[in-house]
Amino acid sequence: MVALVSSPSFPYHAPWMKSKLIVALDVESYQDAAALVQVTRDVVDIFKVGSQLFTRVGPRIIEFLHEHGKECFLDLKFHDIPHTVARAVESAAALQVRLLTLHTSGGPEMLEAAAAIPNHPLLLGVTVLTSVGGDVQAEVLQLAKLAKASGLNGVIASPQEIREIREAVGKDFLIVTPGIRPSWARAGDQKRVMTPADAVTAGANYIVVGRPIIAANDPVQAAERILEEMASAAVASA
Repeated sequence: MVALVSSPSFPYHAPWMKSKLIVALDVESYQDAAALVQVTRDVVDIFKVGSQLFTRVGPRIIEFLHEHGKECFLDLKFHDIPHTVARAVESAAALQVRLLTLHTSGGPEMLEAAAAIPNHPLLLGVTVLTSVGGDVQAEVLQLAKLAKASGLNGVIASPQEIREIREAVGKDFLIVTPGIRPSWARAGDQKRVMTPADAVTAGANYIVVGRPIIAANDPVQAAERILEEMASAAVASA
């Protein structure tokens, strides 16, 4: 269950950094997701809905987010024949989600079919999952270039590849990074990780944080600490 705590005191000096933080609703029930959204409502504006939660509760969690003035990052990592993926993107567009993932390894025809859907969400190509270790930089860069050439808006990649991707695809391509672990949090099953400050400094457009906030005794305080670290890094690198 998500711990319920008081509203935040906004100790961080850059509330605008909220636009870069995405909290993953990797919880088991609609009730837990709703509680986390409500308790962090003043410090988080975008929430990720993945396969665990969406499979259990369906679109109603997206409706809940919209009802509470929040945006949805739908992380279902579509990977199928082009026609099926295009129709799935069409359905996601109807749900008015802001960001949507699909596996870049599905190939250019699949990616182009997704990008051709009118009024689609921001499409993010998954490169190499952050749970995979080893030297994957070349593969990540190849997939990032494919995503851009196919008309996607950005990629999902580990923070360790941010700088190389940015050099390869330019500043107007979104880089969304999971595998974010503050120095005070455990890495868990993530292999290619980085702190929030380092990810912002490297050039991430959004960072995705799950367990360090969800598992915290005080989720609001954990989110505030991450926002403060991100803001400090942004000011230092400005």
